[in-house]
Amino acid sequence: MSALEVDVRGTVGPLALAVAFRTSEAPLVVVGPNGAGKTSLLMMILGATAPTSGRVALDGSTLFDGAERVDVPVERRGIGFLPQRYALFPHLDALDNVAYGIDAPTRAERRARATRALEELDVAALARRRTGELSAGEAQRVALARALAHRPRALVLDEPLAALDVASRRDVRRFLAERLRAWRLPTVVVTHDLADAEALDGDVLVLERGTVSQTGRLDELARAPRTAFVRELVTGLGPRA
Repeated sequence: MSALEVDVRGTVGPLALAVAFRTSEAPLVVVGPNGAGKTSLLMMILGATAPTSGRVALDGSTLFDGAERVDVPVERRGIGFLPQRYALFPHLDALDNVAYGIDAPTRAERRARATRALEELDVAALARRRTGELSAGEAQRVALARALAHRPRALVLDEPLAALDVASRRDVRRFLAERLRAWRLPTVVVTHDLADAEALDGDVLVLERGTVSQTGRLDELARAPRTAFVRELVTGLGPRA
């Protein structure tokens, strides 16, 4: 069974971050107030930001170890990334966006892998469209196809539904939850929305001021919330869609 193991500490601006968890086939949903360190945590997992100390391992392979001075570069970690605003190149069509950066010996093979990734996300028909012609939901699927085209061993998603309007968020949320269950990759999803956590049906890690205040299933958090933020989250006072 694939697993992502994280135990990191670091300083990001005024924030001292200290987080430890292990996740495997079900998504781990990370929630917390603004400034809690959620995106900083993802950057440490990806290798874009180096922790001060700790360890990150995927499938038993060490990606970062502060004591052993191991720090595997981003491109060699095997982790797919979906940023909050998708970061698609506006001058390229969907196919070339997905093909960009694929490690393959020929352009034809890169494009073939990109086409398969678009098919997996049911958006092969969008291959020749520029990003400006895509809806927010279509752009999200193209960006997710780009992350999958690199054949990752794990995924990290930063607010994957935040760019969607309320009308489309429900359908895209359901689609994303179904795909993540099918792929069974270790996945970390940052969100601000309780409905995302409910749909993804994984453990929830609550991050406040850089530290983990509570973890568990949503029903466990609801039965015994440990902080005011958790109490507000599980009683539905936060944003819903």
